[in-house]
Amino acid sequence: MQQNTTNRFKNMKKVSLLLLGLVLCGLLSVQAQIRGNSIEVKVVPDHQDWRYEVGETATFKISVTKSNTLLYNIKVDYAAGPEMYQDVKKQGVVLKDGTLMLKGKMTKPGFYRVDVTAYVDGKEYKGACGAAFSPEKIQPTTVMPQDFKEYWQKAIEQARYTDLMPTKRLLPERCTKDVNVYEVSFQNMQWNWRTYGILCVPVKPGKYPALLRVPGAGVRPYAGDVWTASQSVITLEIGIHGISVTMDQKVYDDVFNGALMNYWNFGNDNRDNSYYKRVVLGCIRAIDYIEQYTPWNGKELGVTGSSQGGFLSLATAGLDKRVTCYAPVHAAMCDHTASLKGIACGWPHYFYKMKDETLKMKKTVIETSRYYDGVNFARLITDQQKGWFSFGYNDDVVPPTTAWATYNIVTGPKEISPYQATWHFWFQEQWDEWESWLLKELGVKH
Repeated sequence: MQQNTTNRFKNMKKVSLLLLGLVLCGLLSVQAQIRGNSIEVKVVPDHQDWRYEVGETATFKISVTKSNTLLYNIKVDYAAGPEMYQDVKKQGVVLKDGTLMLKGKMTKPGFYRVDVTAYVDGKEYKGACGAAFSPEKIQPTTVMPQDFKEYWQKAIEQARYTDLMPTKRLLPERCTKDVNVYEVSFQNMQWNWRTYGILCVPVKPGKYPALLRVPGAGVRPYAGDVWTASQSVITLEIGIHGISVTMDQKVYDDVFNGALMNYWNFGNDNRDNSYYKRVVLGCIRAIDYIEQYTPWNGKELGVTGSSQGGFLSLATAGLDKRVTCYAPVHAAMCDHTASLKGIACGWPHYFYKMKDETLKMKKTVIETSRYYDGVNFARLITDQQKGWFSFGYNDDVVPPTTAWATYNIVTGPKEISPYQATWHFWFQEQWDEWESWLLKELGVKH
């Protein structure tokens, strides 16, 4: 009798713990699924593809909704005009019937942008729309230095005098039955300057295509691309700051807010001292590592990344003909000098709205920027390399003006897939298309 009572107690305890676990999981799931706002500011153009010809007039419908239902008598502020140089600004406009119609046009190729801020119950809500005007005719402003190609060829040659001296550490907690995962490192452009990354290799013996993943701006750890590796692809995801990529997040936060704060400005008045010199060369050395220390098949090799990683994708493809396909997504650091002509410029917007007297002091920075401009690397891409470009028309970090200008300058085979309503983020469909395109170009059936 006592034994039965004890067993029943144990079973009840197990059930209670199970129920508690399910409740906690349910709470965590609810927290993880918080997404978006009930209140939305919508700015919708009258062309479904958000595209117009120069000289046409675009009409934008502005509305504020709650649960997709119009709100009336809402106050809004708006700015409209050429991207980053909006010349129409209004405040305190009341949407009496819930909507407002605006018109805009461009006299030359580019983007006309409308930004709206609505005030509801003491809170601000934002919306925007960037309409393209003859985007296929947008051309970059940056000039390629005469010695651009030679400069980088020599830099790569000099970097290769330094042996890779690779390290490799298995991460058993990240491995799967199909993929082995390692933290690796190798020397970069000189002794003891290292690049760290996460290498994922299919378990099954054989030769495989490879994918280099390059990072967006910031300082962070990396998990590695285990999923793509499970599709029979070697993947190497690298960091750019010469530190391990498997530490606690707080370490990266402290570094980013300390020694590496605004690192994109470091050495930007000298092409040899630029922070990005070792970063770009690190991408090339990463391919050296793939070639020498992984079971790469020696044929298909891709490079991809978003934002800063989009720039690095262009730089790597432009400088290294082992790359057969590349996929820059909302690529930053393109057409830095556009703002010198009053045109939207790429992140980090080095010369945006600077006065003439300041620009005179920035002459060496302007010249250096040309050696680290995604447009000039894109000019080196060949007919043997396929590209896939994607970005949003609402992006206020990487202007679509620069994204189209970069795409237009490429002479090799290329595809473009804008997701107009995105800002500086991805839509799920965009992510899925990107993955599918890469697998196709890497020769993987999916």
